Amino acid sequence: MPGQNEGADARRPGVRHKESSHHRHLAAPVLDPAGPSASAAPAASPSVSPVAGCGTLEDPGPLLCPTCSAPLTSGPHPDAGEVPGRDGNGDDRLLAALRASESRFRAAFCDAVIGMALIDPEDRIIEVNPAFAALIGRGVGELVRTHLHEIIDPEGMPPRLFTDLVHGQRERFRVEKQLKHREGHTVWSKVTVSLIRDPAGQPLYTLALVEDITEQRRLGDRLEYQALHDPLTRLPNRTYFFERLDAACLPGGDDRGNRGGSGRPVAVTGERRVGVCYLDLDGFAAINETLGHHIGDQLLIAVAARLRRGLPERDAHLVARMGGDEFAVLVADSAGNEQLTALAGRILEVLERPFDVAGHRLVVTASVGVVERSVHETTPTDLVKDADATLYWSKADGRARWTLYDPDRGAHQLTRQLLATALRPALERGEFTIEYQPLVGLADGAVRGAEALVRWRHPRYGTLSPDRFIPLAEESGAIVPLGKWVLEESCRQARQWLTEFPDTETFVSVNLAARQIWDSDVVADVARALERTGLPARLLQLEITESALLGPGGRPLQALQALADMGVRIAIDDFGTGYSNLAYLSRLPVHVLKLDGTFIEGFRDPAPAPGGHSTAGATPTASPAASAASAASSPASSASPSAAAPAATPAPAERPALPELRSRRRDADEQIVGAMVQLAHTLGLTVTAEGIESAAQAERLRLTGCDTAQGWYFARPGEAELVAAILRNGRPAPSGR
Repeated sequence: MPGQNEGADARRPGVRHKESSHHRHLAAPVLDPAGPSASAAPAASPSVSPVAGCGTLEDPGPLLCPTCSAPLTSGPHPDAGEVPGRDGNGDDRLLAALRASESRFRAAFCDAVIGMALIDPEDRIIEVNPAFAALIGRGVGELVRTHLHEIIDPEGMPPRLFTDLVHGQRERFRVEKQLKHREGHTVWSKVTVSLIRDPAGQPLYTLALVEDITEQRRLGDRLEYQALHDPLTRLPNRTYFFERLDAACLPGGDDRGNRGGSGRPVAVTGERRVGVCYLDLDGFAAINETLGHHIGDQLLIAVAARLRRGLPERDAHLVARMGGDEFAVLVADSAGNEQLTALAGRILEVLERPFDVAGHRLVVTASVGVVERSVHETTPTDLVKDADATLYWSKADGRARWTLYDPDRGAHQLTRQLLATALRPALERGEFTIEYQPLVGLADGAVRGAEALVRWRHPRYGTLSPDRFIPLAEESGAIVPLGKWVLEESCRQARQWLTEFPDTETFVSVNLAARQIWDSDVVADVARALERTGLPARLLQLEITESALLGPGGRPLQALQALADMGVRIAIDDFGTGYSNLAYLSRLPVHVLKLDGTFIEGFRDPAPAPGGHSTAGATPTASPAASAASAASSPASSASPSAAAPAATPAPAERPALPELRSRRRDADEQIVGAMVQLAHTLGLTVTAEGIESAAQAERLRLTGCDTAQGWYFARPGEAELVAAILRNGRPAPSGR
């Protein structure tokens, strides 16, 4: 560039020109073909004329030196002094170099594929190239003297950087800006603004290089949209949801302040809150399996459309597809639980109407988990985790409903998860132990056997009963190694009892989970345990629940038949609560029925009084004072003729008192237990009752014909030495309650 580019004199350090007041030009104009004298002739007034078909430039008057911007004359140059070897043709050679430099600059400026504009200190355009003019749909001539802000939107320009540039504190900066096209649309461009200084180093002009990046931006926008939106439903995806959730969980991070998305104030002043409704379609997997995934996809599209259109204040809420048939609604500025639960109810209403999809009329429901809290009390990860957990609580509670997050229930679920994770390591560390509860014959009170009950000596939660961890072990599959350990330890203990008390032949009863049959070769496991411990097969009893035994599939029956053929006793646990298929029962390889404890509850009342009437079931004879108080507490019916009767009038006989209801239940339980005992004996089975807590219960069960029983009345579960002590004494010492 003139003033900066190298000319012919740039390689001749002895030749310098005096600085002129006309140095404020980017370059000298193209010389007139008539020669240097014509081009150098001063004009009457500055004028704007096209230059070489490119830009325009005010005629500066004298021709300037490309090195120092000093005016060129045909005579000796001031202060040049005597230059050795210079002849009369020196000025001609200098002008030729100037023309060559100008030609190179014009070629580069006019033919550049990116836009270029020279701008004066007042932000007006001095000169532009055709690429810049074409970028905004205008001509080169009409852009000269145009203010820069008429082309480039000033909003968003970095004011500090621009100020530093024009004051000479920065050489250049880059920014992406939108240019205003003549036809009204915008053109995205990458603008590089550089500072041009005068020979003294002072800021002179700014040069803008403008590159069209509209297509790149469009491609970037498309890629960003694809990265942040679900391709099937066009809803925001999980990534976009978490981006918005992260922003919503920043304290004070929302640029709307303490106002919701609709502009209304947040309920709690000074405290921003956030809420999530996490929903999953009920039974969607069945639709995919029966009608095909293409129908399932169309259903998801229809569900997304309803959620997008049907929710109130949908501009304030973000509806996203989280994956599969799961969706989430984010309320960035919630007003409390009431708003979120109302929103969850609206979601259920929106989805309850049938969907017409590809000729199918489909009815789907949703389960919704709702979480709402202050942004100071949560993180995005915890919020979504709790919402997801609450969603599955909603499914467990019956589906087609919403459930609000409960911290206590969440703590319980967390404990369950921690226990499930620690099960296998705990088995390796030896944290499990076995307690034994005696099985006593009701006819003679002798100990016939003992049930093995596993306990977990947890280092943090103390001793855990089986109901705390056995379901978790079954869900996780840890029941298989745990069951093998319990089986072998129980057989080893029973072998010790047999060695110490050979005449008693005390058997051990071990619970067998259905998953042990499906996930392991239980027949081989039992045979291995018996072989290692030396316990006779007849002294091992395996308990399996009725529902697991009588469920679909033949594998459990085949395994139990093989075990029975080995001589192992098979007991059905919790009998009466499962299938209760009596016709099927006669063909099962079963030896014992263990009655469910619910049938024994009615036996806790005192025994019937002589004469066939139960003293527990009938209303007891009360004192006169008690009778009067009872009558006084009975409400009088306004429709009854005795409404005005004295307070001591007894209640009508057709209104049974609560003790009579208990009596009816007790009588029914007795009849059911008696029938099951008789049926079992007819099939050659023995019957065991659980949960005996009193001598009255034990006696009444004995009268029904029940064979054996267990419960706290006889002995609580304890160490193996407890059973050994009872065997030494001959029978347990009943404790009762």
